[in-house]
Amino acid sequence: MTYLAAPARYDAIPYRRVGRSGLVLPAISLGLWHNFGDSTPIDVQRKLLRTAFDLGINHFDLANNYGPPYGSAETNFGRLLREDFKAYRDELIISSKAGWDMWPGPYGQGGGSRKYVLASLDQSLQRLGLDYVDIFYSHRFDPHTPLEETASALAQAVQQGKALYIGISSYSAGKTREIAALLREWKVPLLIHQPAYNLFNRWIEKDLLDATGELGAGVIAFTPLAQGLLTDKYLKGIPADARINRPGGGSLKQEHLSDDNVERARALNEIARRRGQSLAQLALTWTLRDPRVSSALIGASRPEQIVDNVAALRHAPLSAEELAEIDKYAVEGGVNLWEKPSTDFA
Repeated sequence: MTYLAAPARYDAIPYRRVGRSGLVLPAISLGLWHNFGDSTPIDVQRKLLRTAFDLGINHFDLANNYGPPYGSAETNFGRLLREDFKAYRDELIISSKAGWDMWPGPYGQGGGSRKYVLASLDQSLQRLGLDYVDIFYSHRFDPHTPLEETASALAQAVQQGKALYIGISSYSAGKTREIAALLREWKVPLLIHQPAYNLFNRWIEKDLLDATGELGAGVIAFTPLAQGLLTDKYLKGIPADARINRPGGGSLKQEHLSDDNVERARALNEIARRRGQSLAQLALTWTLRDPRVSSALIGASRPEQIVDNVAALRHAPLSAEELAEIDKYAVEGGVNLWEKPSTDFA
């Protein structure tokens, strides 16, 4: 059956300006990291994408190595784009990234070399069946490649018409300023930074938010739910269907589910309940409290999770008293797997 998007889809979600650019993003975007590989049935993926778009989520975020296996998320999304969303292409923001290992041999191990970055983009476009992506990211800072080389490759992607905007992910504040300056030499602005950010991982508050604000770049936070830790899934133990037990789920580790983290999640859940929210909704409300955060990037394995997450946007902002109480429990939880590339000398 031909998919027809919900007519009122743009009434359900607010859109936020991305820094000083002309682009807006939905306050909640959908990431295709874990649940769009070959281990997830295509009909489940279809339901997730349709549910998201019907709720006004028009930004779908990918990377070359999303799956499992690597590349399969882009291939599967490309199929669903052709079958369901072809008529809506100009309503969509589609992003991809290059930075981590992808194919055998020295040129496929990731990083920021011109050889890897531009070859990866061409491969992504082929899998997606697209002429261009809306946002193309350097997925991580590469200490072994001159930043000038990475910046020139990203700028070339824009000049060739293969990307409309450029972003970076997991760069420190210092390297963010450096690459923004290099991109300006090519007359290509840095649009957006995608860092890990959540109640248990607040590293961007030290100086990265200030840097992006000064540069006029937006921020889209990934892992705002700490890969499920900031939901009700783990409050009573580890369920059989948990990500930690599924293919590609190694990014959620046993130590992330420490007694301290789970106890603090339970305390935050009590605050959420008093507000009439789920824990996930509270986590998203908190992540989006800063106007410099353009969007929160969620993942989902069931359509109901997307519906619940979007409902967070209908709740009142957090009061000063609530924020003060949250701060008692919103402390570093050792959940940042991307700490190394987000330091200047990684």
